[in-house]
Amino acid sequence: MTAGRGISHSEMFPLLDRAAPNPMELFQIWLNLPKADKMVPPHFTMLWDEGIPRVKAAGVEVTVVAGALEGHRAPSPPPHSWASRPDTDVAIWAIKLDPGARWSLPAASVGVNRNLYLFEGGDVRVDGRGIAPPTGIKLRPDVAVLLENGAQSAELLLLQGRPIAEPVVQHGPFVMNTSTEIQEAFSEYRSTRFGGWPWKKDDPVHGRDAGRFARHADGREERPALAPSRAKD
Repeated sequence: MTAGRGISHSEMFPLLDRAAPNPMELFQIWLNLPKADKMVPPHFTMLWDEGIPRVKAAGVEVTVVAGALEGHRAPSPPPHSWASRPDTDVAIWAIKLDPGARWSLPAASVGVNRNLYLFEGGDVRVDGRGIAPPTGIKLRPDVAVLLENGAQSAELLLLQGRPIAEPVVQHGPFVMNTSTEIQEAFSEYRSTRFGGWPWKKDDPVHGRDAGRFARHADGREERPALAPSRAKD
């Protein structure tokens, strides 16, 4: 898994305030696929905010984007995603800590890669070791880890998953197992654009007043549905 962080002012996202800056913080997280699943049919799913569980404790909020925590399970991943396999222990959690908050990060499975990134706030102690942003640390997966926040609010990102254990060759957005497969992917993209792009522009956008929706390649529109409750106090 890889993560990239940036600030976006793209017109792809409607501005909340047209008279003031509208920064948006983004993480781009890629999950690789095993060789057996690299040529499966594409699948697109919107993960609406209302459907993503948030687990709350004293001074702590954990957004469960992938995986499960304390009985709260993230929305279903694409059917061939590495996260869809029950033995891969994939988790993507966004963790917010109030000043002075303490929280025990529960253990995962033996053999899982587990990384914690502190990207916002002040000092945080991870099992007694102090770190300051921006810092990423590799955790032992099979033991619980105590997080103790300092005097400022802090935000962390947890990424974990069992290794696929296959060769990786990557160039731009293409991730395959061999250099030959990368060249084949380039050739297919140049000749067919992966079967054809249904829109007139490479970066289609919609009007500012369109509201929150997703438009699929077949023209179908999807809008979020309000969830009754997603938090555990």
